[in-house]
Amino acid sequence: MELNADFSKRVVMHGDEIEWKTSPMKGVSRRMLDRIGDETARATTIVRYDPESKFSPHVHTGGEEFIVLDGVFQDEHGDFPAGSYIRNPPDSSHTPGSEPGCVIFVKLWQFDMTDRAHVRVRVDRIGAVEDGKRPGICVTPLYLDDREEVRIEQWAAGAEVILDDANGIEVLVLDGSFEESGDQLRKQSWLRVPIGGSVKAKTGPQGARVWIKSGHLPFAKKPTVA
Repeated sequence: MELNADFSKRVVMHGDEIEWKTSPMKGVSRRMLDRIGDETARATTIVRYDPESKFSPHVHTGGEEFIVLDGVFQDEHGDFPAGSYIRNPPDSSHTPGSEPGCVIFVKLWQFDMTDRAHVRVRVDRIGAVEDGKRPGICVTPLYLDDREEVRIEQWAAGAEVILDDANGIEVLVLDGSFEESGDQLRKQSWLRVPIGGSVKAKTGPQGARVWIKSGHLPFAKKPTVA
């Protein structure tokens, strides 16, 4: 399966317009944003766990990165409420599920295969720092390495925001709204800007809180299955 697999193109997807599709695991459904592959796939997806649902124990051969959007995600490593950011590197394993139910935004098979760094962060416990070079913007750093940067930004109401990374940008709206290149993005809207592109956004009356990943698109490729 290929969905939004041409990384040279700008893509906007609105989560609330995408039909939930059942996964092979009972009680778990998905809204697919981009995908290369079938059940083993390089994928960006919004995933919903119904209450008391869970996956079987499994290994993430290509790594898994996600942020909890709603509810509480659970595995043997702990309970992760909305706002938690998790990176499970290649060859890590767990048994994910949720007793109360949850929704997560997850990316699979998008790691350096030598990466072994686990990250488990509660965003509400980090706080945000004002960006001295960009008025009306506060930043919560989540992850940084030689390949990519991941962060959450809070944009004030009516702010004009420019994101410029030569190696690609993704933005997921967590709250609020903004306009970009004629598109109105709202909660759970997802924007992917290709290598060489930029984001020029203007927020709505409530401002916006967004998850941002940048610098990573040169490494986008189909997963390798042994």
